[in-house]
Amino acid sequence: MRIAGALSEDEPDPALARAAQARELPVPLVRLVAQPNLDVTEEIAVSSSEVFLPDGTATRQEMAVSLSYLLWRNPADRSDPINLADLDDHTRRALDEVPPWPRPAWLVESVKRRRYPWLWEAVRTTWLKDPAPTRTLTTELMAHTEYILMNHYRPAAEVDVPVWERPHPRVPAKAVDNAVSAVIDGVQVPGAQIDTNPFVYSIGARLSANSYLTAVLPRDELQYLRVEFDTRTLATKQ
Repeated sequence: MRIAGALSEDEPDPALARAAQARELPVPLVRLVAQPNLDVTEEIAVSSSEVFLPDGTATRQEMAVSLSYLLWRNPADRSDPINLADLDDHTRRALDEVPPWPRPAWLVESVKRRRYPWLWEAVRTTWLKDPAPTRTLTTELMAHTEYILMNHYRPAAEVDVPVWERPHPRVPAKAVDNAVSAVIDGVQVPGAQIDTNPFVYSIGARLSANSYLTAVLPRDELQYLRVEFDTRTLATKQ
């Protein structure tokens, strides 16, 4: 039985579908290296674009997989209040409310995890089938940074304004420093960073002729993070 507006107790976890989508990424996925301050389970977001051929079939032109992380500020004592997110009263009440009907186990766990701080869509691997000259490490890093600022760092006056009506945050190209390195699989590689924004720190690297790593991390949480990356092959067919 389904209650209007509620999920049934046996509703499948949508994270499984997103994980299956992520396995279609044609290049290895890049993630933050394992570390005590990060939860072992990443949340996955997938975006892609396709074009349709005259015969009606679709061919993928680009794909991006982004990873979100739950952060433990004090992993040695997970009951320490320092681990809790700074939530407003409305959000806290919504998380505390238990509906009078059964919920899927994965949803109960997801609500519980929302009490803690997250690095939302922090690490993104982008693959482009045929990169245009305008798609560079600089433009990918700027775009990822602007996306995070738009969705997660907005003035209080814009909280109730739909995303599409908010002023789009702009990161100037001159803010990108191309004289830095990123560490991937224990090796320093040429990279780029944006270290001028008051809310986030961004770093990225070109992985191949048609793929990029970009990472956008909350500046206030950098003290808890080791900003190094490793790769994991997901696709069954390259």
